Amino acid sequence: MTLLEMTAVLLAGVAAGTINTVVGSGTLITFPTLLAFGVPPVTANVSNTIGLVPGSVSGAIGYRRELVGQRARLIRLASASLLGGIVGAVLLLALPEEAFSAIVPVLIGLGCLLVVLQPTISRRVALRREGRGTVHEHGPLWVWVLVFATGVYGGYFGAAQGVLLMAVMGIGIQETLQRLNAVKNVLAGLVNGVAAVIFMAVAEVDWVVAALIAVGSVVGGQVGATVGRRLPPLALRIVIVLVGVAALTAFLVG
Repeated sequence: MTLLEMTAVLLAGVAAGTINTVVGSGTLITFPTLLAFGVPPVTANVSNTIGLVPGSVSGAIGYRRELVGQRARLIRLASASLLGGIVGAVLLLALPEEAFSAIVPVLIGLGCLLVVLQPTISRRVALRREGRGTVHEHGPLWVWVLVFATGVYGGYFGAAQGVLLMAVMGIGIQETLQRLNAVKNVLAGLVNGVAAVIFMAVAEVDWVVAALIAVGSVVGGQVGATVGRRLPPLALRIVIVLVGVAALTAFLVG
């Protein structure tokens, strides 16, 4: 890899870390960049996942103020993300790429639709909760199930994982988008982390690529936390949808 290519991968890591912290889908920057430089697809996916883990940690630290008071919620949902990440990583190593990537556009499109409809659906869910006299602080059971499913997807590839997480939690949990975004960063980081451990043990890793993305994503994580925190709920929702649409377009064109 030439110096110019290494610089491009580093900058792609910065961009991915920023986007992942704000919403997700940073993989759509780093993964195509690696393919363009001749890195084999599976190796690119594996190395990219490993490289983005430090960026996820950086983004979670940047959002630490919004994580205050959410420990119980994090523990509950983290179990779903960890299990899902393990399953997804195993699927990546065991199944042909076509078997799972065929449904990626559907998942991204559904995520965008859910984010758009989230305010209306959340109001209706809240009314039902009031009628029952019950409030699910951590979300009903289906939130855990869908967080697990998102973890499976994230362990396999991960692009737009943040979009799906924000859609699921935004509808199922009564909380501000900024605080949910902080939870999203932790959950996505856990998925990437557990997948990375599996990949390091049994898959081929391009450590130069992983290191470059890691350095860039750490910087991007701090940038993303600063930018994302300043976005009002409507602006954050718009960013989520725009990134999701961009992800969907990239997959369909690809």
